[in-house]
Amino acid sequence: MKNLLGSTALAFSLVAGAALAVSPTGSDFNDTGDILARSAQHTDIDYDIMVQRATQAAIYYMPAVAQVDFIKATKRVGGDYDTVNFVTKPFGSEKGFLTANDTTAYAWGSISTKNGPMVVQVPPMSDKVDYFGSFISAWHVPMVDVGSKGADQGKGGKYLFLPPGYDNAFGTAADLEAQGYIIVPGLDTHDVSYSFRPTLLNGATHVEAGEHAKGIKVYTLEEDVNGDIEPTHYLDATDLPYDCLPYYNMTFIEDINDVVQNNPVREKDRAIYSMLQSIGIQKGEAFEPTDIQKKAALEGLELAYAYMQNKFITEGETVAPLWVKDGEKLSEWSFWNFGPQAQMGFPFEDGDEILIDKRAATYFYVTFLPNKLGGATFYLTGLRDSDGNMLNGTDTYKLNVPADVPAKDFWSAIVYNMETKNFNRGVDRVGASTKDLDNMVKNDDGSVDVYYAPNLDQVPEGYEANWVTTQSATNANDWFFLFRLYRPETKDWFKNWVLGDVENISKR
Repeated sequence: MKNLLGSTALAFSLVAGAALAVSPTGSDFNDTGDILARSAQHTDIDYDIMVQRATQAAIYYMPAVAQVDFIKATKRVGGDYDTVNFVTKPFGSEKGFLTANDTTAYAWGSISTKNGPMVVQVPPMSDKVDYFGSFISAWHVPMVDVGSKGADQGKGGKYLFLPPGYDNAFGTAADLEAQGYIIVPGLDTHDVSYSFRPTLLNGATHVEAGEHAKGIKVYTLEEDVNGDIEPTHYLDATDLPYDCLPYYNMTFIEDINDVVQNNPVREKDRAIYSMLQSIGIQKGEAFEPTDIQKKAALEGLELAYAYMQNKFITEGETVAPLWVKDGEKLSEWSFWNFGPQAQMGFPFEDGDEILIDKRAATYFYVTFLPNKLGGATFYLTGLRDSDGNMLNGTDTYKLNVPADVPAKDFWSAIVYNMETKNFNRGVDRVGASTKDLDNMVKNDDGSVDVYYAPNLDQVPEGYEANWVTTQSATNANDWFFLFRLYRPETKDWFKNWVLGDVENISKR
């Protein structure tokens, strides 16, 4: 981390150097501070500019990269646009998703309006499955939610996506809405993705959730108007190595290029798009960067990662303490510091400003935020132990989970790799949850102690369900928690209940 922060400091060396220059004072504008001589010291100006522009591009395009990686991951396992992906059991460590959970059998996919309006038909909730999820634009802006808490109110419906500049070929938006379509508002991109989390009802199984996903249908508006709808392609990804993580190598830069090629360049993005040509990206042209452009892009990308990572772990930036009294922290647990964006539908815009840094730092580790943040789930982020130290992959920790967690459905405490923001790879369990309680040893008060250790060699007999490994398949063993409460009992549950801090018991 020190090296990464050091890189951040170096990035501002030009600014710092400029601050030492003598500014003109009074009416003497001949005092230039020797800018000509000082500027001559920069001998590789084009390269330095490439690095700077690559850094800013990576930060600006972070949300779009996180979205386009879903499309590319689907293509890698045999699907494409319009494919409905589903699983019949929750994700495990073999899947690559940013901070997904291990308790849900998701359904997800992507479409494009490049060739015309598209329809995604969402099935009505049944006595077994209800959906909670959203459609997002290519810039990861949540446009509309689905399911009982969404636009269809659990009745299902035909969500209609009209491309930017739609020419009313099939009637106006008002005409189409009158025909029963749910018009998705504000679409300014061609690419759209969705992810639906099934809520299991009346003892339903994950297999039944997978079957419910087959009620999702994808087709063009033209097919629907003509009454000749092609069958939807379904892809069971349960046992497939599906990996939609952003990787901070040249694939990240290729992702930026894909976003540019597949979507309109919006008015608000023109300035940053113009900078992309420095690293070889130009709309309508093949992406064939030179070796020097690749080198500069990777250097800039490393700095962008350092910046977003620093935002993630700096208290008060991406996450902020939840339990505070009189300005003093009562706990190391944090909440997602969205500010007013949650009420606004996460546009990450405020008046004339695009909140570039806040947007990037958010989508650096999460995906598919809802258009309307409700009470379905609350996420606590755990970065530090009770002593305020960052969690590491060497020590052993204990988390006491009380019997009275204020969650109507269940709780879960999942380990995520600090480097990838994904599950630790190659492990049998990525976390603990209510589903493990029957096999866990409980304390006299009904609480359970969950232990997190680099290996499970010293687990006492009978306590296997109480232990989770923090072992990682990468070289970065640092990790963090997300403690989820599914359907909190009240909106202000945290006013009367506190989750205890994670204890580092290796120091005992």
